Formats: sequence, structure tokens, C-alpha cells
Amino acid sequence: MQVQTVFNIKSAKEIEIDGVGMGVLEDGTPYLTGRGLARMCGIGETTLRDFVTEWNSQQFNPRGEKIANLLADQGYLGKPLFIPIEVEGSKHHAYPEAVCMAFLEYYAFDASPIRDHAKSNYRLLARSSLRAFIYVQLGYDPRNQVPLSWKQFHDRVSLTYNSVPDGYFGVFKEIAEMVIAMIQSEVPVDDKTVPDISVGISWGKHWNEQEFNEKFGRRVPYEHNYPDYFPQSKSNPQLPWAYPDTALGEFRRWLRNTYFTEKFPKYIGSQCQKRALPPSIGQLAIEAVAPKQITANRP
Repeated sequence: MQVQTVFNIKSAKEIEIDGVGMGVLEDGTPYLTGRGLARMCGIGETTLRDFVTEWNSQQFNPRGEKIANLLADQGYLGKPLFIPIEVEGSKHHAYPEAVCMAFLEYYAFDASPIRDHAKSNYRLLARSSLRAFIYVQLGYDPRNQVPLSWKQFHDRVSLTYNSVPDGYFGVFKEIAEMVIAMIQSEVPVDDKTVPDISVGISWGKHWNEQEFNEKFGRRVPYEHNYPDYFPQSKSNPQLPWAYPDTALGEFRRWLRNTYFTEKFPKYIGSQCQKRALPPSIGQLAIEAVAPKQITANRP
């Protein structure tokens, strides 16, 4: 991985919340600043800066090798750890999502000592995604072509972001990137087409069939509310299931290997049959969430 040295990329929007700098590049890429990433990891900004500027050698020591493997697990291969950008005439380092999550995971579970602050932030972002977190904090519309879809999604996330109990994850938050991918593909996402109920029903059935209560611990209900202008708000509060964080890896594998490939196309087909979606938009939705194949190999 080589570090870029030319500051020719600009931020579309950047803010700082509680000392955590974050923003979105002009191409829609979300990022944390060096100060923001260091703060979330519970380390000093100088520690982070020294490490990444010496990455060519650091990646071969125990800490660097572990972070390199975490990056490879996300398919982040042969890319820089940060992107040099310009914000209001100042030089900044923008750390993309995969890099942020790799550093957070390392300092949450593998560093010595483990940083509890990093662990809390990793769990928070694992329930959704760094992309969704930053988009929501900035009120950023990734394409600015479907404002109604983005508003409805943004309003739902704003109401539910902190409602899942600590130590658990919820289906709606976990599929946030899926919904963003649909919005970016110009799929009209509204109260009829967000598939969280479809995912929740299918995952719940799989959970019971596999007796995952015994394997991962019991799921628990939590309060989920729809915005006032949604038809579903009439029955607020909803009580969907929250699942133990220990099952998060299993859920993501199931979502990628089973739901996206088998169940989501059927769900979209039913929506097209009900004329909630035109067939052409339905195909866009299927293509938007189709799992991407990683072809590169880490040497």
C-alpha cells in the first residue's frame, strides 16, 4: 500500500462532532480525519500519523501485519491507508471506511492494552456502518437525485440509531448500506420498498430453525419507531427482535450468501407484481445489492 502525496481531492462536506472529524469526498466516499480516527480508537493522533507514514515498513511488524490482514478481509488491497485532501485550503488526511474499521477492530480486540473506547465505537459502527453513520451525521444525500428516498431513510435512521440495546444488533441498522446502495442506484426507497421487514422475517425463521438461541444467546425485543408520516407509525412503537452481537458474523454471511442471492430477488419480484416497483427498477435494486466478488489476492 502506498500513500498518496498529491493533495488534489476535495471534501464535499466536513464537520467535527465531539472532537471526531468526519466528512464525505466529492465522489461520495465517507471518511474520518486523522484526529477523528485516533479519537475513536482511543490513541494519540501522533501515534496514528507516525504509523501510517511508515506503513511500508510497519505492515511487516506484528501490529501492522494484523491490520493488513483486517484490511484484506474487507477486500481493501493495494490501496492507500489515507487520501490526501484539501479542506478550505488546508491539507487533511481522509481515512476511508475500510481503514477506519480495521484500525477500530485492532484497537478494540487485538491491541495491548485493548482500548475500551475503541471497542464501544466498533460495536456502534458494526451495527450499521461507518458510511451510514457519517451520512446521517452530515445529513448527506449521496446522489442528490432521489431526495425523498434519502429523507425517508435518514428520518428512520435518526429515530432508531441508538434504540438497540448494548451488546445486540438490529436488522434495520445492519442493512443500512444495502438501502444506501439502492438509493445510489436510483431505486425509489420508501415505506413500501425498504426490505427490513422481509429481512427480519427471513432471518427470524432461519434463527429459529437453526436454534441460534442456544448457540448465540437469546434475542430480545426492542422499541423501533417509524416517522410520523409513515403509515406504519400508527402502530408505534414496533417491537422487532434485537440479536446478540456474537451472531453478527453469522447474520452477515446469511445476508450475503442467502438473502441477497435467493430471497431478495423473490422479494423484489413480489413488489413488482404488486406494482410497487416497475420491473426495470426492480432489476436495478437486485444489481445494487448483489454481493461483489473479490478477485485480488494479498501476496
